[in-house]
Amino acid sequence: MKDLVEKIARALVDVPEQVSVNEIESQQSIVVELAVAKQDLGKIIGRKGQNVQAIRTILNAASGKTKKRIILELLE
Repeated sequence: MKDLVEKIARALVDVPEQVSVNEIESQQSIVVELAVAKQDLGKIIGRKGQNVQAIRTILNAASGKTKKRIILELLE
């Protein structure tokens, strides 16, 4: 999941070198923390949150194999 989020985020931002993804796994869920440059935060969120919601939808679809809930958190 970490690689998937990183690849999507790097395609959206202007400064792909500052994209950082951290994955925290527990028994029932996986928390994916995404940090980008401050000026790129709006591009990840998108208009009315459409981009971040699309990323979350992709993660939920991919989580079927792992049988765990995947939570995407944006870090500033």
